[in-house]
Amino acid sequence: MKPCRIFLPALLLIAGLLLAGCHRNEPLPLRLTNISGHMPDLDFKLTDDLGKSVTGADYRGKVALLYFGYTHCPDVCPLTLAQLHVVMQRLGPLADGARILFVSVDPARDTPDVMHAYVHAFDPRAVGLTGDARAIEALSKRYRSAFSREPGSADGNYEVTHSSAIYVFDGAGKARVLATPSASQDDLVHDLHLLLDTGTK
Repeated sequence: MKPCRIFLPALLLIAGLLLAGCHRNEPLPLRLTNISGHMPDLDFKLTDDLGKSVTGADYRGKVALLYFGYTHCPDVCPLTLAQLHVVMQRLGPLADGARILFVSVDPARDTPDVMHAYVHAFDPRAVGLTGDARAIEALSKRYRSAFSREPGSADGNYEVTHSSAIYVFDGAGKARVLATPSASQDDLVHDLHLLLDTGTK
């Protein structure tokens, strides 16, 4: 009977560890469109709004919200950035672990200085990213986004039609959720809170 008394606690301990492991590997209860495993990791080589060359790896350890837009955008871009600012405020101290990555689809006009003034007018955790046209197009295609420049007016102004999705990556650079303009702000706050609070689980 001694072997039973010796091994039973050990078996119970092993079972407990296995169950704990199962709980740790359970998927997060995300509310937005879950794109885990369906989109590539965060990867790019662009110029930030301070004129510094940066890559996706520079944002490892932060939850990144990637959005394609431009500073001359008349409506959806400022509305989206304003909404993201509110989301950051609602996250409280956790927001320090997140970055809004605003990628310009109008690099001809969106210089680093222009981007810096624009994004920081909305939120201090926003980073403006720009680069040459080929790099922007490649990044857009990488995440199945799209944009096109509309014909210019007589005064030289023009608009750029672009996708308006927000791609959320965890601290390991893995794509996790996709938010659309119609997505609930509450759902975005909920999912960001999970990703920020539990890391790359």
